[in-house]
Amino acid sequence: MTTSATTGGDVVSDIRVPRAEITGVYGALVKRFSRKMLGEVPESLEALWHHKPVLKFGFGIGQKTRRWHACDEDLKSFAHMAVASLIGCSFCLDLGYFTAHNDGLDLTKARQVPRWRESDVFTPLERDVMAYAEAMSQTPPTVTDEQSARLHDALGTPALLELTAVIALANYYARNNRALGIEAEGFAASCGLPPLARPSNDLRSA
Repeated sequence: MTTSATTGGDVVSDIRVPRAEITGVYGALVKRFSRKMLGEVPESLEALWHHKPVLKFGFGIGQKTRRWHACDEDLKSFAHMAVASLIGCSFCLDLGYFTAHNDGLDLTKARQVPRWRESDVFTPLERDVMAYAEAMSQTPPTVTDEQSARLHDALGTPALLELTAVIALANYYARNNRALGIEAEGFAASCGLPPLARPSNDLRSA
């Protein structure tokens, strides 16, 4: 079953599972949290509502990672968005840009992540982080000893471990969304932000 709807001027289409009505006490909490965080209840939550333990897992682990502070927030944001761009998760890119805006991160750089290889706004360390994120996201991963050593020297052990975990979780979210057909819902547009740059090897039409 597929669905189609319009939210914030963007079309959400081809979700591959039926949407469910979010009800009950936990449902009220989910909707209140979503509206506080995003300003609305994403239609993707209506699809995930069919399996609440899966929904709770995604919510819970996402909130726990926000309490990690060994690695710079901009670096983690760039890494997450690099994963989303490589995999073709428009929902993650849209949400990532929206979150970067709300968290006061570097928006000029955030919107260039999908084309980071051609952009001149990133530092060598930021480029190493995004290359590491892409290498981790290949099947099989293509991370090299040299990549890991450079990041370890620049960041230290705790930050590298945190960055690696964030990239792994970004793969979880992006691959889930891509497989289920969950697409952008206009979060960035709702803030009046300019469109995201598109990668030169955009996979979303694949």
